[in-house]
Amino acid sequence: MQNRMTEQLDWSKVQAFLAVAETGSLSGAAQQLGLTQPTIGRQIKTLEAQTNSRLFDRHPRGLNLTEAGTALVPAARSMRDAAAALGLALATQTQDPKGTVRITASLFVAHYILPPILAETRAKLPEVAIELVANDQLDNLLFREADIAIRMVRPTQDSMITSHLGDLPIGFYAANSYLAQHPAPHHHDQLSEHDLVGYDRSRLIIDGFALQGFHLTKDAFSTRCDNQSAYWQLVRAGCGIGLCQTFVGDTDPLVTRVLPDLPIPDLPLWLTTHPDLHKTPTVNAVWQSLRQGLARVVRTA
Repeated sequence: MQNRMTEQLDWSKVQAFLAVAETGSLSGAAQQLGLTQPTIGRQIKTLEAQTNSRLFDRHPRGLNLTEAGTALVPAARSMRDAAAALGLALATQTQDPKGTVRITASLFVAHYILPPILAETRAKLPEVAIELVANDQLDNLLFREADIAIRMVRPTQDSMITSHLGDLPIGFYAANSYLAQHPAPHHHDQLSEHDLVGYDRSRLIIDGFALQGFHLTKDAFSTRCDNQSAYWQLVRAGCGIGLCQTFVGDTDPLVTRVLPDLPIPDLPLWLTTHPDLHKTPTVNAVWQSLRQGLARVVRTA
């Protein structure tokens, strides 16, 4: 009976179960797997029917594992590891780059830097499909949530293959429409006389100012947004002076850089992948293409 039930289980249902267990919701699992919420719900119901167990309890903020569901998690993770190992084994059998590579990058990099680089990659590697995950979360490469990560922080997993590509210079910018109404500042002390665009809950900008000896509070920013792409659009629209990577800001005709001599710490850019994936021709080929493309936007010492 147990063997027959095991044979009926397929990886897609177990994968859905594990995604819900780790994200705590159907919507989170759907986003992680690129499926619809109803599809995830049906897969969970089918798995519950096959195991004759209730795997989750609903609560106002999502789903909690039941005792039966908790007991299944270690085996489900082992199944995920086995599926990943099988995928790696199959990938290493071919010498030609082909298949799908999943790349994760911050929202800003994904929106403003990667598109032309990925277009070049596709032209060079026509048999390779690219999946781009644009978010500011640190996707877990160990669990194959992404094949390659592009991040501004060094990965904490020691087992990863990591390359520091260089640093992204940062500058202050203001929309030309804003500067038409407000004279550009010529000294950092004059920033307090201007509208500033900052983050909402994130302390990155406030902490960055503190490192330079400027102690600001959230109230110093008249417009605030944590989504970096939306943040930049607010600056471009004329909401005030804000920060941007110079590779993007210097090429935007709607804005002008201000206080170019004010020292601002650069953002380090890291390229990361799993060592086993790095051995595969497909991921390695995309890795090399990304290195070449991103080399145009970073500053190397």
